[in-house]
Amino acid sequence: MSSSFIITTSEGISQGISTVLQSIWVSSVTPVHDLDANAIMLAAVLCLLLVAVRPVWRIARNAITIAHEGGHAVAALLTGRKLSGIQLHSDTSGVTVSYGKTQGFGYWLTCFAGYLAPALWGLGCAALVAAGYATGALWLLVILLALMLTRIRNGYGAASVIICLIAVVALSWWGSPDMRLLAATVLAGFLLLGSIRPLVELQIQRTQGRAGQSDADQLARLTHISALLWILLWLLIALIALWYSLQWITAQAGGMSAVFSLQTLQSLLLSWR
Repeated sequence: MSSSFIITTSEGISQGISTVLQSIWVSSVTPVHDLDANAIMLAAVLCLLLVAVRPVWRIARNAITIAHEGGHAVAALLTGRKLSGIQLHSDTSGVTVSYGKTQGFGYWLTCFAGYLAPALWGLGCAALVAAGYATGALWLLVILLALMLTRIRNGYGAASVIICLIAVVALSWWGSPDMRLLAATVLAGFLLLGSIRPLVELQIQRTQGRAGQSDADQLARLTHISALLWILLWLLIALIALWYSLQWITAQAGGMSAVFSLQTLQSLLLSWR
């Protein structure tokens, strides 16, 4: 194989990568139009189905676990703890292992960040969607998932992240602008609503004596503040994030009262006929 052929091939690969990255950047920073009331209502219905229907939730909850464990990992890195790895399990539980002091702000923030993370990811996604950068939100998710994959330490966790990664890449690259906009809106809503249900499930498990090692109980032992108060604080933050996200996303469609109305629901149902 001649050296000129190798150089030409390398240049072709480099040019191809440069073209792909440029296309991703342009699509990410190019604003897309706002969703109309029908599309926002459709996104809300899809989010409710993902969270409220138990068989669907059992699968979709894996995505919330990814966001949850990602929150632990980011907090550990930001506070200078050594991140060992992340495991995701088929029962939708997860474990993030980091090393450092078992007291102080770093440990507290690492414990606190798990249940906080899905709501904050959802809030950030909603802000990008409202600003017109739905495609950028999806590609940012691709970057975060790719980074997380490097820290996964078990087969099920790797498979879960890879499946999500492939799905988001395919949607971001081949999806139409309308499809990407709807998907990013559903993603934001799902993360926000999906941050609430695990808190309810956690408190139910605690009343049954089945969650003694939860993040809330670890925080209670660390701070001497009741685990229930930590759960209520996470819930309050999630509800505030949901409220502001709805305000932002529905602003260009007439506000929440206009979007979530019987007239909009009827219009959505008629459009399916």
